[in-house]
Amino acid sequence: MRDILARTSREVLRRFASSRPLLAFDYDGTLAPIVSDPDRAAMRVATRTLLGRLARRYPCVVISGRARADVQGRLRGVPALEVVGNHGIEPWLTSRRSRLAVQRWQPALERCIARLPGVLVENKHYSVAVHYRQSPEKKKVRAAVERVAAALGDVRLIRGKQVVNLLPNGAPHKGVALERARIRFGCDTAIYVGDDDTDEDVFALDEPGRVLTVRIGRRRDSLASHFLKSQADIDRFLRTLLSIAPERRGPAD
Repeated sequence: MRDILARTSREVLRRFASSRPLLAFDYDGTLAPIVSDPDRAAMRVATRTLLGRLARRYPCVVISGRARADVQGRLRGVPALEVVGNHGIEPWLTSRRSRLAVQRWQPALERCIARLPGVLVENKHYSVAVHYRQSPEKKKVRAAVERVAAALGDVRLIRGKQVVNLLPNGAPHKGVALERARIRFGCDTAIYVGDDDTDEDVFALDEPGRVLTVRIGRRRDSLASHFLKSQADIDRFLRTLLSIAPERRGPAD
C-alpha cells in the first residue's frame, strides 16, 4: 500500500482526475469520524463543505453500511448523485421477501446477547448490525453472534470496527454497487475511499487502471492499493482532489 497523499502518488491522482472518474466514499470512519454512539456520527463542517464542492466538479456517490435513508439524512445539502445503503443492498435488493428474512434474525441475536452488557442490535431492514463498542466482553459478543449466524443458515457475516454485520448471502456488496454506479453515470474510472472490512469488497476488484482504492489506516492484509494515515486526513485528500480537478465536471459532460 502507498500513501495517497505522498508526492509520488500525485501523478496517480492526477491521471484519475483527468479520466472522468466517479468519486465514491464510505460514510462512518471515512467521511465522518468513528464515535461511540453511531447515532451521533457526523461529518465535520470542513468535510461537508469540501465534499459539496467536489460533488459539483465530479460525479459523487456514498456507499455505506447504514440504511439508505439514514445516510441521506446525514448528507442533506450535499449534491451527491446517489446514496447506496446496507453495504450495497439498497436500492436494489429491497423486496418484501428479503426484508422478512432479515427480520427473523433480530430476535435470535437479541436472545444470544441478552446477558452481555453494552451491546446494541440494529435492524436496518435489509441487514443487521451488532454493535459492541461499549461492551466489556467483546470476545464473548463476537463468538455469540458467530454461533447465531451459523445457525441461521444463508447469512454472510462481516466483521467491522466494534461491529458484526449480518447480510443475506449473495446480496449485492459494495464492489457491485460501485461498478453499477460507475456504469450508470457514464464514468470511465472510479476512486473509492473506505475504512473497514466491508470495503474490502471494493478493494478486491481486480481492475488496475480503472479503480483507485484508498483505505483509511494502513493495514498489511488489505487489498487497497493506497492509504490515508487516519480519518483526520480525509479533508487533505478532498482538498488535493479539488486542486487537480478539471474545471468542468458532471454526469453528462
